[in-house]
Amino acid sequence: MDCYTANWNPLGDSAFYRKYELYSMDWDLKEELRDCLVAAAPYGGPIALLRNLWRKEKAASVRPVLEIYSASGMPLASLMWKSGPVVSLGWSAEEELLCVQEDGVVLVYGLHGDFRRHFSMGNEVLQNRVLDARIFHTELGSGVAILTGAHRFTLSANVSDLKLRRMPEVPGLQSAPSCWTTLCRDRVAHILLAVGPDLYLLDHATCSPVTLPGLAPGVSSFLQMAVSFTSRHLALFTDTGYIWMGTASFKEKLCEFNCNIRAPPKQMVWCSRPRSKERAVVVAWERRLMVVGDTPESIQFVLDEDSYLVPELDGVRIFSRTTHEFLHEVPVASEEIFKIASMAPGALLLEAQKEYEAASFGKCFLDRFPPDSFVRMCQDLRILNAIRDYHIGIPLTYSQYKQLTIQVLLDRLVLRRLYPLAIQICEYLRLPEVQGVSRILAHWACYKVQQKDVSDEDVARAINQKLGDTPGVSYSDIAARAYGCGRTELAIKLLEYEPRSGEQVPLLLKMKRSKLALSKAIESGDTDLVFTVLLHLKNELNRGDFFMTLRNQPMALSLYRQFCKHQELETLKDLYNQDDNHQELGSFHIRASYTAEEHIEGRVAALQKAAEAFNKAKNDFAAKATEDQMRLLRLQRCLEDELGGRFLDLSVHDTVTTLILGGHNKRAEQVARDFRIPDKRLWWLKLTALADLEDWEELEKFSKSKKSPIGYLPFVEICMKQHNKYEAKKYASRVGPEQKVKALLLVGDVAQAADVAIEHRNEAEMSLVLSHCTGATDGATVDKIQRARAQAQKK
Repeated sequence: MDCYTANWNPLGDSAFYRKYELYSMDWDLKEELRDCLVAAAPYGGPIALLRNLWRKEKAASVRPVLEIYSASGMPLASLMWKSGPVVSLGWSAEEELLCVQEDGVVLVYGLHGDFRRHFSMGNEVLQNRVLDARIFHTELGSGVAILTGAHRFTLSANVSDLKLRRMPEVPGLQSAPSCWTTLCRDRVAHILLAVGPDLYLLDHATCSPVTLPGLAPGVSSFLQMAVSFTSRHLALFTDTGYIWMGTASFKEKLCEFNCNIRAPPKQMVWCSRPRSKERAVVVAWERRLMVVGDTPESIQFVLDEDSYLVPELDGVRIFSRTTHEFLHEVPVASEEIFKIASMAPGALLLEAQKEYEAASFGKCFLDRFPPDSFVRMCQDLRILNAIRDYHIGIPLTYSQYKQLTIQVLLDRLVLRRLYPLAIQICEYLRLPEVQGVSRILAHWACYKVQQKDVSDEDVARAINQKLGDTPGVSYSDIAARAYGCGRTELAIKLLEYEPRSGEQVPLLLKMKRSKLALSKAIESGDTDLVFTVLLHLKNELNRGDFFMTLRNQPMALSLYRQFCKHQELETLKDLYNQDDNHQELGSFHIRASYTAEEHIEGRVAALQKAAEAFNKAKNDFAAKATEDQMRLLRLQRCLEDELGGRFLDLSVHDTVTTLILGGHNKRAEQVARDFRIPDKRLWWLKLTALADLEDWEELEKFSKSKKSPIGYLPFVEICMKQHNKYEAKKYASRVGPEQKVKALLLVGDVAQAADVAIEHRNEAEMSLVLSHCTGATDGATVDKIQRARAQAQKK
């Protein structure tokens, strides 16, 4: 077992640390790492190098080259830098390279050197220039923090949703801080900086001094600081050679180590494993690497060449010109397996020297062993081995893989254009097509349309043959990418394979293929989609061409008319005139007379046009009704002039009622005759109006003027509605026999109603009377009806 533990280094009595080689780098660097700006993404991510010509007093005339490599040193991109001086490089969580320039502009590049976008960190940064910058990661996304020449900080916590925050001024800060970093607490990004022996914490509103618990005395400045991968712990290197380690909340000190070296380190990063109680920091100088923790001892390594440290979730990656290594704490399970004389189950299985076979053999001796975890672990190990291959260059550990998730790993393989491997992993894990193979094929197709050396027909055919009707694949997204690459014809060919018209039409409109978009929208039967295209066409074509296009599409024409009814009435009138649609034109003028015209003359004129249109349409009823309305409007205008009050826009009935209420009975009768209001309706109108006026004397005269065409029960009902029983009784006696009982009940004369019902020998009337009887007061009436019923039954 000695060969397994030969590179284990103890740190105190409770932990071992191991450094092993991931790759032998063969990337043929033209510059030393010390002369370059370096950025390496976590989770086995890519490495970016840019020669830092701007550090020198006089910039060289040769433009630097931005180079991007995989973790194994395989070249991914190389491009000549043609923009301004760069202060810092960093990778976002989406593996986009952020290049912070001296003028505060941040350029964003893809993994293969393709320019994505740019943004500015504000005018203040532009005016004062950038002294230093940090790219950091929070729960909100990837952020950028800037230190300006005015010694002020500006940051954005999420570059995908850029919101700049100018941090408060640090009192007495006249020069750049000796060191600073970003710190995420409670989902808020802070700046921690050192000014001499003092520490300050900046948030969006305040600058707070910080006191470290248990810090050794004699510190006059801090030279380096590091935040752990999870932002829970903090380490600071002082000018006395001490390294203070504690919580990022500054409430607890974990330990303090004296490394006896006062020279400022090049880098300092945390090296810890999830769920481990051990805490260690890795410090790098020019030719020395030191691992320190909560013990008096340290682990030291000699660095033969320039090296760069990359903090990871469970360790530290260390790469140089020739090698790429991983330093990490040895897990407890590994210690139990490989320590001397171990009798742990894992150690016994290792003796078989056939790890997988032994594990499979061993599980047979366990009762009710669930095979799922064993199978999943074998799958995970196979995937990790596949992506660690030199040509792939993603050296993930198991902890990193679980934290990253399989979906993110697939996204990163797609970013590297490793489509076959991504598809193999999806099929191997049997992922749902929408999450796995379909999604990857869609990305492959979007990459395929960028290959301009292949004809449109060949590309469209190849994509369709590969994708077919694969669920979850959107041909419109692929077509949009083709159009973005300047291949309009290819985009149209791809849209033919898109089954959803709602996805076809917007892109066709964007490509200025409006008539084709209209046809597709009509085929879909989606009226909202048709409206969208029509409004686009209206703005794009002149009026004549637009109307001609509509005439060739009846459904579109009908929908556009509906739109014009609510939004563009003049256009609607033009459409009716063009089609000689007199019926609809008449209706249009009717609506216009009530909505568009304010003066009576204009309204009458609009109605006159409507009557003429209805006559042309041979709609005699509509024409006659329109003419009657014109007469009514003129009459109402005259009434207002003569009598005052409000008559305009009342119906004929309301006009008559208003006249009656105003005491103009003869004028009301004249209007009724002019507009041929039936006698029964006129009596109802007059009865209601007089009752509302409570003019009971006039009502009685009216009831006696001639025989009522509506009978006298309505008089009783109206009087009772006005709570006038006295007047109601006058008319109850005049009600005809068939409604007599009902009238008497209305006025509350239950006894007489009973007598009439008995006299009529009407079972329904007797039941009606009984329903109005109460036991306390109408007992005699009830007995009388019951006797009458009994006698009727005997007969």
